[in-house]
Amino acid sequence: MKPIHFVLGAAALLIASQANAAFDAVLLTPQFVVVVVERCPEGDVACNDVTYTGVNRKTGESIFLKGQAWVRLCADRVTPCQHIGWEFKNGDLIYRVQESPAVLRVERRGKTLLEQEGKWAE
Repeated sequence: MKPIHFVLGAAALLIASQANAAFDAVLLTPQFVVVVVERCPEGDVACNDVTYTGVNRKTGESIFLKGQAWVRLCADRVTPCQHIGWEFKNGDLIYRVQESPAVLRVERRGKTLLEQEGKWAE
């Protein structure tokens, strides 16, 4: 790993540790370090105050987005039944971070532009 990549990864971990959030997670994919921070009370499955900080491991470029939890709705189509991950919009792009299995997906109008499996940092 090149020194700049180590610094970027450390910076992403620092962002997460200073977030003062109910939940934070760091996803490591081959190309990106993604920090997801939820700022909702514990147990809020449908949290709508979530941030995404993504850092490209090669270029060092980063993006900061606001979003919400990505959930499956119950049969009543209103009540959240299952937390799938998180969803963030950037213009016509949708960034989805799936919790299990750990996957980063970027879509435009229903077409997948990027999909990378990763691992959650411990």
